[in-house]
Amino acid sequence: MSLFYPLDSEATAYQQTAQSIASEVTAPAAAEVDAAARFPAESVAVLGERGLLGLCTPSEFGGQGQPPAVFAAVVEELARACGSTAMIYVMHIVASQALVASTSLTEKDALLRDVSAGRHLTTLAFSERGSRSQFWAPVSTFRQNGEHLHTTASKSWVTSANHAQSIVSSTQMAGAESPMQSTLYLLRLPGGGVSISGGFDGLGLRGNDSAPVELSDVAVHEGDMLTAQGEGAAMMLEVVLPWFAVGTSAMANGLCLAATGSTAKHLQASSFAHDGSRLCDLPNLRARLAEMNGRTEQSRAMLGCALRSMQTPDEQTPLLVLQARMAALEAAVDVTDLAMKACGGAAFSKHLGVERLFRDARAGWVMAPTVDHLRDFVGRALVGMPLF
Repeated sequence: MSLFYPLDSEATAYQQTAQSIASEVTAPAAAEVDAAARFPAESVAVLGERGLLGLCTPSEFGGQGQPPAVFAAVVEELARACGSTAMIYVMHIVASQALVASTSLTEKDALLRDVSAGRHLTTLAFSERGSRSQFWAPVSTFRQNGEHLHTTASKSWVTSANHAQSIVSSTQMAGAESPMQSTLYLLRLPGGGVSISGGFDGLGLRGNDSAPVELSDVAVHEGDMLTAQGEGAAMMLEVVLPWFAVGTSAMANGLCLAATGSTAKHLQASSFAHDGSRLCDLPNLRARLAEMNGRTEQSRAMLGCALRSMQTPDEQTPLLVLQARMAALEAAVDVTDLAMKACGGAAFSKHLGVERLFRDARAGWVMAPTVDHLRDFVGRALVGMPLF
């Protein structure tokens, strides 16, 4: 398998650790996790035990201090085994990067040491019932109540809602003139005024424990502010969005790799009784497989290009990152669709696991920023317009 991501020998060791976890723990449970919409607790626990929950946390906080390229390689391995596990991991790493970037979080050292030790799972809660997929425009606001700021919000579909120990959340600053004047803060779980409404019975990524989280007059202490008042958008766009784009791109690419591998095995192993020929003897099926492989490797190459640019960033880096996510989400939908067609009834009847990949791939299409948002962002960048 070709590897496009810039990895040294140390980084490759982390990828191999993820590959081992994926094959020994994650993959055997994936079908049941999907069917029962069950949180993959065993995989998350092993990721913590093997140091991967702190993969990108700086060494000064006990983490591995690895860059986005290593993150991408690890996510890709997890996604090949279970999309739900990969989604949980992506949200945790991205949220932890917001903690790393904060200069105002008072318990930053202790929290990140718990993350690095695998004792703390965190996640994101940006989108709200009123803002929908426009995550950068929270509807909720801060208001002063005594010595603390309080907020009420309806956060929609928070990954790991029933299992995370904290949530990186957003709200408008008190007296904001625009939703872009937001503030990021850390929400501890469980907490007063925080309720999780229902479970997740989605089409795909069924084990990621995504649920609405309701905040009712929640008090946020000054020490839990991740940004200064009104400066949340900067962290969203400069820290959270790039890491999220890398993680979800790698997740989509992992689904593509899994679909291509499963299809190739099925075409080689299945034959016609009347003449002994195999499905792979049919040129139309080989052509579909070739198209799947080409789309997958093109998407991985584009992510690799973005990752190299992130190592020495310039004015083109944000555009490359957005393009990589757009290409990966589109590839995942197309490749898994081709897999269903190439494998036919065996895929439709769920015998191959391809149908699960097909469903998981569609989650990325509607996950903020959606593919439609990404196309608009890229188009705006190409003509010199601001993103918002």
